Amino acid sequence: MTAPEDTRRALGRIRADVQSMHAYAVQDARGLLKLDAMENPHGLAPALQAALGERLGALALNRYPGERGADLQRALAAHAGMPEGFALMLGNGSDELISLLAIACDLPGATVLAPVPGFVMYAMSAQLQGLRFVGVPLTADFELDQDAMLEAIAREKPAIVFLAYPNNPTANLWDDAVIEKIVQAQAAQGGLVVIDEAYQPFAGRSYIDRVARHGHVLLMRTLSKFGLAGARLGYLMGPAALVAEIDKVRPPYNISVLNCECALFALEHADVFAAQAAEIRSQRAVVVARLARLPAVRSWPSEANMILIRVPDAAKTFEGMKARGVLVKNVSKMHPLLANCLRLTVGTADENAQMLAALEASL
Repeated sequence: MTAPEDTRRALGRIRADVQSMHAYAVQDARGLLKLDAMENPHGLAPALQAALGERLGALALNRYPGERGADLQRALAAHAGMPEGFALMLGNGSDELISLLAIACDLPGATVLAPVPGFVMYAMSAQLQGLRFVGVPLTADFELDQDAMLEAIAREKPAIVFLAYPNNPTANLWDDAVIEKIVQAQAAQGGLVVIDEAYQPFAGRSYIDRVARHGHVLLMRTLSKFGLAGARLGYLMGPAALVAEIDKVRPPYNISVLNCECALFALEHADVFAAQAAEIRSQRAVVVARLARLPAVRSWPSEANMILIRVPDAAKTFEGMKARGVLVKNVSKMHPLLANCLRLTVGTADENAQMLAALEASL
C-alpha cells in the first residue's frame, strides 16, 4: 500500500464534520500595515523591554509552571476588582476558555446560543465539542433583538448564552436593560451566561459591577487587547462553585511560565498600558470623525479598538487597501447583516492616517 493510500484511509478516522470545516484563517500580513486583528499597536519602551527580557531569561524553563500561576490569579483578581466569593481561572487566551466551557457543559442535547454576527469561536468551539449552536440575528443596526433572544432561550433552553460586551465585529455595547432580561431568562431555565469583555480596556462601561448579583453569570476577559496578544492569556471569573467545576477540564500547565511572567510584568506596569488604551480611544474618535466625512462610507458607534464600516463594494475596497499596503478585515461574507462591511483596527496616529488615505483611494 502506498503512502498516499495510507493517508486516505487514515482520513476516514477523522470526523466528517471536521473535514468539512474551514480552519480559522489568519491573514498573511508580511510587508503590510497590519490593522486587521484588533491588536494594541504600541510596543514596550526599550527600558521595559530590557527589564522584561531579564525576568524571562531568569525563568526555570526546565521546570513545569508552579506557584507563579496563583500569583497571577491574585494579581488579575485585584486588577479586575473581582467580587468576593468569586474565583478566577486562567486560559491560554479566551479561545481556550470558550472551548473548556463547551467541554464542561457537553451534556446530551446541549445547546450554545449567541447573537450573530459575533465572535466565530463561540460556534466553532460548540461544533467541535458536539454541542448544537444557535445564532440569533441582531437587528439591522447590530442591536440585540430582545424578543428573538428571549424566544430562543425559552425554546432552546441553552446550556450557555454568550454575550460579547462590546461585540466583535460590530464593536458596540448593547442595551443593558435587554442584557438583564436575557440574564434573567437564562436564570429561569437554569443555564449559564458568559459575558465576554475582551475589549473592556476601550469600553465606556463594564459588567463587573453587576456580575455579583447573579449566581449563573461568568465574566471573561483577556490580556490580548490590553497589549499582550502574543502572550495568550485569558481569564474567567465567576461564582467559586461554578469555576471549580469548569477548572476540572483545564489541561495541566496550560499557562506557560513565559505567559505567566509576561502577564505579571504587564500588571505591574498597568499605568503604561492604561495610557496606551487612552491613546487608542482618542485615536478612535479621530478616525470616526474622518469616516463621517466620506459620503460613500457608513460607520457604526464603537466601544472597542475597531470600527465597522460599510462601503459600496467591500471586496474591491479591501483589495484596493491591500494593494496600497494596508491590511484590514473583510467581514462581508461572515453574515448577511455584514454585507459589504469591513472591520478597521484603530492604530497609531500615523497608521490611522495611512489607513484612511488607503480607504479613500480605494472606494
